[in-house]
Amino acid sequence: METIIVQPPDPSRPGEVHLTGNELLHMGPGDVADFGRGVPGGPEVSIVLSDPGISRRAGRLEAAEDYWRLSNFSRDTAYAVENLEGAGEYITVAPGRLGAPVPFEFSRVVLPALSGTVDFKVFAPQHACLDERSSPGAGDSTVHPYALDATAKYFLVLVALCERRLRDPSDGTLPSVGDIAERLRPLESCRKLTRSAVNYHIDYLTFAKLRLDVGDEPGADGNARTGAKRARLVSLALRFGLVREEHLALLPSRRRPVLQRSGA
Repeated sequence: METIIVQPPDPSRPGEVHLTGNELLHMGPGDVADFGRGVPGGPEVSIVLSDPGISRRAGRLEAAEDYWRLSNFSRDTAYAVENLEGAGEYITVAPGRLGAPVPFEFSRVVLPALSGTVDFKVFAPQHACLDERSSPGAGDSTVHPYALDATAKYFLVLVALCERRLRDPSDGTLPSVGDIAERLRPLESCRKLTRSAVNYHIDYLTFAKLRLDVGDEPGADGNARTGAKRARLVSLALRFGLVREEHLALLPSRRRPVLQRSGA
């Protein structure tokens, strides 16, 4: 089981996040991957950053048990690791720093370059989270097969996806990607949530967190494949209690404001 998933930069899709392509690098505990410009005939790097301002061998990623470490091989340049789920939160890895632990589940590693900056994304889907029903100190901890962080944005997407079934088990309809975005936008953390971002979170839940095998139906278009993923996510989340009725409190209230009569 992979500890981290690395998405190298793709010049043809700047800023986009996809978790289904062959370009992804899957790493398990103990695996290492160097990143940098690389050089023909020289030491290979697993993550190629094509900018003349990037060192040939700029640094290294190392997968640990449920997190990862970053080493900075530069002598004079710091690297930044941004929390993609945070409000501007980041850590700085100083020049020459080896094995700096990164605590974020969704990260962007940013290096200064001649073109401005170069970055790549690192996901740590196996982050361990304490279950509120577990009891610390009672022997070895149990690793949950579906480790979900109830404070993460992907969990809000999953709750919104399951909401109709939780409120009415006989309701078999699923909210569309657009419905989910509109449902969550009243939350401060989701003001700028787009359909593309919702699709990303659905992919992350499907392939990284819950590891579902949805397959590819012959002739199925993008909408059909997305619908199959949504259906499988709802089925598994409700079947194993990953999303429960109390989680509905995380969603924006559906109550409409009471309008006062004029002169009251």
